[in-house]
Amino acid sequence: MRAMVTGGAGFIGSTLVDRLLAEGHVVDVVDDLSTGSLANLADARAAHGHDLRVHQLDVRAEALVDLMVQRQPDVVYHLAAQADVRVSVARPAFDADVNVLGTVRVLEGARAAGASRVVFAASGGTLYGEPRGTDLPVRESFPHRPLSPYGVSKKAAIDYLVCYRELHAVEFCALALANVYGPRQDPHGEAGVVAIFAQRITEGRPVTVYGDGHQTRDFVYVDDVVDAFVRASTRGGGLVLNVGTGQEVSVATLARTMADVAGQPLAMEHAPSRPGELRRNALDASRAQIHLGWRAWTDLASGVGAVLEHLQGRSVQRDRSSP
Repeated sequence: MRAMVTGGAGFIGSTLVDRLLAEGHVVDVVDDLSTGSLANLADARAAHGHDLRVHQLDVRAEALVDLMVQRQPDVVYHLAAQADVRVSVARPAFDADVNVLGTVRVLEGARAAGASRVVFAASGGTLYGEPRGTDLPVRESFPHRPLSPYGVSKKAAIDYLVCYRELHAVEFCALALANVYGPRQDPHGEAGVVAIFAQRITEGRPVTVYGDGHQTRDFVYVDDVVDAFVRASTRGGGLVLNVGTGQEVSVATLARTMADVAGQPLAMEHAPSRPGELRRNALDASRAQIHLGWRAWTDLASGVGAVLEHLQGRSVQRDRSSP
């Protein structure tokens, strides 16, 4: 199979690229490197150079359609996005430009190239708005009422996927992702709390918890998520599928778990709650199990252990390279 991964130099995208290459596929990466990093693809480029091409290109660029026609991908994995909720609130036009118009450009390229499918990274953390506790874990049938411009742009992208399926027979599967975490997540970017906590804990600094720490999230490990993407290349056509564990974990519990796994004392600082953040969230992934044969298998302690190990390995490498 010939695959194209937009946002393929990012944390999730590069992990997906590794999986695709390991399975013998030819992969084109499209990434403008605004948040992604070529360092995430270093091992893949060294081991699979003849099967991997990296194109530094914005998904909004007209040249993307020509590139897709030239490269003729069978499946397009569309992960490139403006992914920071706070940025979307401050710059909603920019958010819509990247996430909506960028998706339309990808769909135009897929149509022109004759791609069989687009697998889209949707946002399970924002798509459903603020469900009540009795609605958790939330199912795909729950009303899609996002409360941030980021969530609105991702919902609009799904509407375009449906439209292109009906008008142009471009098949899709949209994966509504919970809070994805794992190695390569940038603690300095839009990243999740796991990457931020991991860096602070390994450096012996206190973690900052916004609000009372009882807000919950559904933390799903990146390898599990990548497995869902791979399965969605041939299954789940025309569907929005939740990808999560179905389990609520409070931010305070996360911090304690990470400190325990790291074998470090936990120092916690509290800061005011951030406007617009969800109070509780968890996704019911039963539909993904039915249509993709997928379920999350990595428990939280194992997952955060891998994150901490990766971060410590990077620290050792930096120390060795220092004069």
